[in-house]
Amino acid sequence: MTQPATPASPSAGRGPLLVVFLTVFIDLLGFGIVLPVLPRQVAPYLDAIGLSVEAGAGGAVLGLLFSVFSAMQFIFSPVWGRLSDRVGRRPILLMSLVGSVVFYAMYGYAVSLPIEPTVTRSAAVVALGLVLLSRIGAGIAGASVGTAAAVIADCTTPENRARGMALIGIAFGGGFTLGPLIAYFGLALFDRARWGTGAIASLLSLVALVIAATVFHETRRPGGPPAKEFFSLGRTAAVLRMPTVGLLVLVYFLTIFAMAGFESTLALFSQQAFAMSDDANFLLFAAIGVVLMIAGGAYRPLAKRRPETWLLAAGVAMMIAGMVGLTAVAAGVTGRGLVAKPGDPWRWAFYAAASLAVCGFAFINPSVSALISRRADPDRQGEVLGVNQSFASLGRILGPFAGMTLFSLHVSRVLPYVLSLVALAAVATVLARVTTPAAGRPA
Repeated sequence: MTQPATPASPSAGRGPLLVVFLTVFIDLLGFGIVLPVLPRQVAPYLDAIGLSVEAGAGGAVLGLLFSVFSAMQFIFSPVWGRLSDRVGRRPILLMSLVGSVVFYAMYGYAVSLPIEPTVTRSAAVVALGLVLLSRIGAGIAGASVGTAAAVIADCTTPENRARGMALIGIAFGGGFTLGPLIAYFGLALFDRARWGTGAIASLLSLVALVIAATVFHETRRPGGPPAKEFFSLGRTAAVLRMPTVGLLVLVYFLTIFAMAGFESTLALFSQQAFAMSDDANFLLFAAIGVVLMIAGGAYRPLAKRRPETWLLAAGVAMMIAGMVGLTAVAAGVTGRGLVAKPGDPWRWAFYAAASLAVCGFAFINPSVSALISRRADPDRQGEVLGVNQSFASLGRILGPFAGMTLFSLHVSRVLPYVLSLVALAAVATVLARVTTPAAGRPA
């Protein structure tokens, strides 16, 4: 029999928690740099092969480029989680960061292929192929968030689990905040070259790799439960059959689906509804990241006074209210063929609605992860949290694809936000069952 792995002592977990925060934060900087510009950088190549973003087919291709990143996370998150239960967290995190360095650099090269004065069809096909390959590779590399969550589970007690999981949310918020800002200011170093976004993301991932390689110490001893079937549907199904875990995974999937539909269409919506330039769009994404980071910071002290179930319900309510507001803004601006100038009330309504939706998501994310972790076998934290991240990735596959496709189908641009509301309504219907404590586990 293989000796079960022993978690690190929670009292000795501050160092690993800090390193996980820094590595996830810096890795997410790369994601935050690329996300705001991907639709705009890819659009000229789509036009060259006759697939305009304004048409349904062009929107579907953009949705595919967003979704394939998460498709790889859907496949590989449980794999990395199971492998980390066996060989340890450190090698998985290091391997994922190496991949981020390589594939963000590939993205920079892909979008640097000439587009002036006119891009040829063959060059556009090559560029789109390389962008697709870079998104696939970066998705595989980025499938380690579940492993990072397992590090937090290794280093925290059940009572402090929610506060620990909130660190990942804060790191996401920080990445979304500083990523666009770094792109906004840093691209000046590269004379606004199109390849600059990929170069900056790759360099920052390299910084994260150096930090992890030199500072991070293993939090889980190798030699956990045998994990011979890394691509096992049966093991995934067994995780989903754990009491209330399957419902929590469903809640997370639907929430991510709703949020991803908003995120993927934001760059195009801000351009059409508010005529925002690329630089203004960077600042918009940064502002959303600030809200996400502040909400994540507010969550941690609240987690001391309120149970995760209460915080989860509050997050769902805020996110629904925010999506209702976004739907109203889309109907009131693009639905009427208007462009809201700076200072227009519609702009303020948009900022308020987006902030409310983001705050709700910031409460849902750590609440679900903490509840799942507390209701899972301690020797299977990497696997169980990996499955949760896998279904979150499925939401990021379907959400952008559906959002970008629906965005291009109607001039009002309201359809993606209506679909997000439908998904959140489904979450609300199962919330009571989700927040019922599992037998033998604290809520």
